[in-house]
Amino acid sequence: MNIAHRPASFDPEVRPRAARALSPGASTTSEGSSFQILLLPGFSQLCLASMIEPLRLANSLSGRDLFRWQLTSLDGCQVVCASGMALDVAGNIFAEEAAVTACRHTAVLVCAGEGVEQHATCELRNFLRRIHRAAVPIYALGTATWLLADARLLDEARCTIHWDKMAALYETFYGIAIDDALFVRDGSIVTCAGAFAGFDLAMELVGQHGDVELVRTICQHLAADRWRDGASAQSLLPGLRFGSGGKKLSRILQLMERNIEEPLSLEDIAREVSLSRRLFERHLSTTPRQHYLRLKLRRARQLIEMTDMSVTDIAIACGFISASYFSKSFKEHFGTLPSVLRAR
Repeated sequence: MNIAHRPASFDPEVRPRAARALSPGASTTSEGSSFQILLLPGFSQLCLASMIEPLRLANSLSGRDLFRWQLTSLDGCQVVCASGMALDVAGNIFAEEAAVTACRHTAVLVCAGEGVEQHATCELRNFLRRIHRAAVPIYALGTATWLLADARLLDEARCTIHWDKMAALYETFYGIAIDDALFVRDGSIVTCAGAFAGFDLAMELVGQHGDVELVRTICQHLAADRWRDGASAQSLLPGLRFGSGGKKLSRILQLMERNIEEPLSLEDIAREVSLSRRLFERHLSTTPRQHYLRLKLRRARQLIEMTDMSVTDIAIACGFISASYFSKSFKEHFGTLPSVLRAR
C-alpha cells in the first residue's frame, strides 16, 4: 500500500513552501520547528502519526506554519512500516546532510521500530555523529534510541526507550543512564518511548510556542482529555496515574524497576516509601514480593528474546540467586524453560 507524504497542510499549494523550509538559510519561529524525518524499515506508523498529526493540527488551527517536515529514508526509496504499509519519501537522508547542518532551525527525527539493530550501520553511525557535532538537534522515536547508543551519543546523556527494549539496551550498552519515562530531553538529544508518547512530545513542542490554548484545542480535536509530562513513567498502569494512591504506588514501582539486578528488600522500600500491602493488593491484585518476582521474570524474557546473553548471565542480571531457581520460576510463570524459549 502506498501512502504519499503530505506536507504540513492539506492545501496542495503548501507543498513547495514546505520543501523550501528545509533548504539552507531557511528560518522558522523556534529551534527544531523543521524536521528531516528518517524512517527506518519496521518503524511504527502509530508512533509517527502520534508525533506528526498534532503538529499538522497546530498548523491548521493556528493558521501558521509552526512546524514543517519532510520524510526521508536511507536510500530514498519508500519504507515499509511494521504493519506492512509503505510510505513514500522525499529523498535520501544522507543527501540532505548539508541542508540540515546549514539551517539552524532544522532537527533530525529518527523513527525506528522492530529490528532496529540491523540498521546500526557504519554509514548511519557516522552520519549521526557528524550532525551531533554540528549541534543539530536529534530526536529518537521508539527504538531509535538504540541507534544513538550505538553511535556513542548517549555516553553522557540520559535517555529513554520503549519499555520492551529497555533491558536489552541497558545490557548491550552497559552504563548508559536510562529513565523509565515517556520522553527525555538532554541537551540537543531528545529520546521518546514511541507509541502514544509521541503525542505527549508533540504537545510539548506546541507548548513551547507559548500557546496553551492551542494545546488544549488540539487535545479536543483528537478526543484526548489530557497530555502527559515527559517524566511520567511508562511502567505505571494507566488507571493509577490519577488515582488517590497512584503517586505513592508509582514511587514504589519505580524503585523496584530500578533495582532488579540487586533487588531492594521490602524493608528498604518501606523506608523510602510508606509501603502498604493493601495498596498493592487493591491496585495490582498481588503482593509486593510477587510483583518484584514478576518484574524480574519480565525483564529476563526480554533479554532472552532480544539479546544473545547466556541464560546464566540473564539470571544474574535479573537478580536470581541461582540459574536453577531462575529456570524453575520462569517455567512456573511462562509455562516453558528459558532454554526452550531461547531455542525457538
